[in-house]
Amino acid sequence: MAGVRTERLRSGEPVRPNSARWADLRLRFVSALVLAPLALGCIWAGGIAFDVLLGLIAIGLAYEWLGLCRRRGAPLDVLLFAAVPLSVAVAAWGFAGYAVMLLALATVAGAIGAGGFSPVRPVAFGIPYLGLGGVALVWLRQPPGSGAINVMVLLLVVWASDIGAYIAGRAIGGPRLAPAISPGKTWSGAVGGLAAAAAVGAAAPAILGHAPSLWHPALLAIVIGVVGQAGDLFESLVKRHFGVKDSGSIIPGHGGLLDRLDAVLTAAPAAALLALALGGGVVLWE
Repeated sequence: MAGVRTERLRSGEPVRPNSARWADLRLRFVSALVLAPLALGCIWAGGIAFDVLLGLIAIGLAYEWLGLCRRRGAPLDVLLFAAVPLSVAVAAWGFAGYAVMLLALATVAGAIGAGGFSPVRPVAFGIPYLGLGGVALVWLRQPPGSGAINVMVLLLVVWASDIGAYIAGRAIGGPRLAPAISPGKTWSGAVGGLAAAAAVGAAAPAILGHAPSLWHPALLAIVIGVVGQAGDLFESLVKRHFGVKDSGSIIPGHGGLLDRLDAVLTAAPAAALLALALGGGVVLWE
């Protein structure tokens, strides 16, 4: 441990006592203890419970994005961002394609109104960024034979990647993954997260009572884990651009909804595209 401390001092990385490195663990655990059963229960129930939950989350995400862009008081932007929860509702009615078209139209309208996309005009980008994840989750959940399984295991894989990265990163430390974007993330955390995701994916067939096939679901879980970690890094880049630590403060220990769902916003569309390529209605985790 002394060698690790010396190396951190040489690299300029701040050395924190162990108690400080794990200071937010209890708050994170309590939040997860409340929110995870709620999310999984709504996924299992499906129907209006799941759709309403996603609609409320979509409203919260839109509110946070407009706050980051300092555009909550702009009537036109608020109107355009109504497309985010509305797209979830359209997808819930069984028209996922029209939901994507709605997001595309709102994005184009927002880009035209802002004079295009650029780091100084990021408002309209939030429409597809936030909306596609919700539409993908609704579409994935709809098939009666596979929907609940696909969405539940998807979230468990993303959560496992997040937890594994948190534990490995703080327990092992080491070289930072992307210091210019998120100084707190390490290569050990990334590997630990992918290992945890692969373990959940490999265990899924046995838990679901399907024929054992470890490599396929484990490989899929690693892919989802990589996409989710990329989403996490992208959200860190967004926050760095706006000069904020968290997107909000609604979830104790995590920050805002965007802080908690950054990986899901990229992982869900990836899983939906894979399911679409396989014909829809398939159980991905077998």
